Amino acid sequence: MTSHPFVQTELPGSVRLEPGDGDLPRLGVGSRTGEAEIYLHGAHLTSWTPAGHAPVIWLSRASTFTSEVAIRGGVPICFPWFGPHAVDSQAPSHGFARLANWTVTDARETGDDVSLVFRLTDSGRTRASAWPYRFEAAYRVTVGAALSLSLQVTNWDTRPVAYEAALHTYYAVGDVREVTVTGLENTAYLDQLAGPEPQRQGPEPVRFTGETDRIYTDTAATATIEDPGQRRAVSIHKDGSETTVVWNPWSGKAHSMKDFGDDEWTGMVCVETCNVGEAAIRLEPGAQHTMTATIEVASLG
Repeated sequence: MTSHPFVQTELPGSVRLEPGDGDLPRLGVGSRTGEAEIYLHGAHLTSWTPAGHAPVIWLSRASTFTSEVAIRGGVPICFPWFGPHAVDSQAPSHGFARLANWTVTDARETGDDVSLVFRLTDSGRTRASAWPYRFEAAYRVTVGAALSLSLQVTNWDTRPVAYEAALHTYYAVGDVREVTVTGLENTAYLDQLAGPEPQRQGPEPVRFTGETDRIYTDTAATATIEDPGQRRAVSIHKDGSETTVVWNPWSGKAHSMKDFGDDEWTGMVCVETCNVGEAAIRLEPGAQHTMTATIEVASLG
């Protein structure tokens, strides 16, 4: 077994434990049909490249790799709340999961894919936080021609719990100003920049002409990023998710973020599989919920 306190399983030959940026421990995955990198800090996937395609996941060149902050880009896990905490202004944005070390409990090759399971449980630190419940989160990452991300949360407390969760996925695109996102047509959304009144997407796909921060509600639909610059379509199929967040900071906000390059906003877009706001998950003691995103890439044209 690999000698590391957060690796509790034998790693197959397709998975290597190595020092990543900032000397944070990282798993490099090389399946027959795709490659990926996943940090134990936050169980944070920072790259996925299916065979025959350019990298699909975006990572900021300005990201800070330290145990004190979340990595900018990749797939941060937002849990157990989304955005600023509703009551505690000192609580970390997007929860504590993306700042914690997750434990690798399983790693195996299945056909052309490689599957890994990361585990996070309550601790004295989490029970002293703004979300003081006993829980277990299991995060399964399957790397191959497709990328599957599955977050299962179990309530081990003696009382009901409610939580929000998001797979805050950053996708690499040629130029966001040429990109469209289909699958959210005629769907209601909350515009985080315009105020609390619900709005509705028209029959046209989502296009980007400025800073965008929207929570699309009551939708389990597949969203597809159509990217003419890279001549590809990236489809995000989801299960156990009722909201989809679409985000791009545009130039002004990018300039104000110290871990985001001033000119990087054109090359990324976030399309997030999530349950946030009124779609927060409520679990009785002993109950569990699973949210899954499956990402596939196809040539466009």
